[in-house]
Amino acid sequence: MEKEEKNNQPEQTQIVEKKEFKGRTLEDVLSHAEHVLKLPREQFNYEIVTEKTKLFGLKNKEIVIRAWPKRDDETEPVSRFLRELMKVFPLKLSYQIKKKDQMIYVVFDGQDRKMLLKNDGALLLAIQHILNKIANQKVQADCEFFRRRKEKQLREFAQQVAQKVKETGEEEILDFMNPYERRIIHLTVNQISGVTTESLGEGFLKKVRVYPISDDSQKRRLEEN
Repeated sequence: MEKEEKNNQPEQTQIVEKKEFKGRTLEDVLSHAEHVLKLPREQFNYEIVTEKTKLFGLKNKEIVIRAWPKRDDETEPVSRFLRELMKVFPLKLSYQIKKKDQMIYVVFDGQDRKMLLKNDGALLLAIQHILNKIANQKVQADCEFFRRRKEKQLREFAQQVAQKVKETGEEEILDFMNPYERRIIHLTVNQISGVTTESLGEGFLKKVRVYPISDDSQKRRLEEN
């Protein structure tokens, strides 16, 4: 039932120091790095710094690499939580975990995937909220391109509200929204001159106030957790 994509790397102490190694061939250099780092090459990253041939041909070729041990898998807290969740979850779901740059992406699939999207994706966003509490990096959860469709709807809605406020000069108070939804509203409205936003209330769900301003220097972008 469960499908995962992650780096299957052994746990080890995180070391950020990078060391340089030289040799005539890449194989020689990697073997030297293995000996010094006391790790098989599968357990360290490396980058080629220089690769050049000196005056007298192949025998004088020199390769310089910079090598350092791989870090622990940063997706493990997310993977561990989802493995345990799937054991007791009443829905039949599968998922993939991918990491790109500083973001962890979780994409759900499976027989009951549409249940995640009911009530405007309430369950999907609730799982995402929990994952962001346990992970060391930001997590985005998605299913059937829900995020793309949702963001498009929110941007169009925010533009309509902002234009109305700008034309009438009267503020609008939007219904309760989760942090993800509020962020899209804030970012979209604050790209339009003459209007800005603020969140109202406490807790996970808050309302958003869209109101006119006379000076765009007043604009501020509220960062949502």
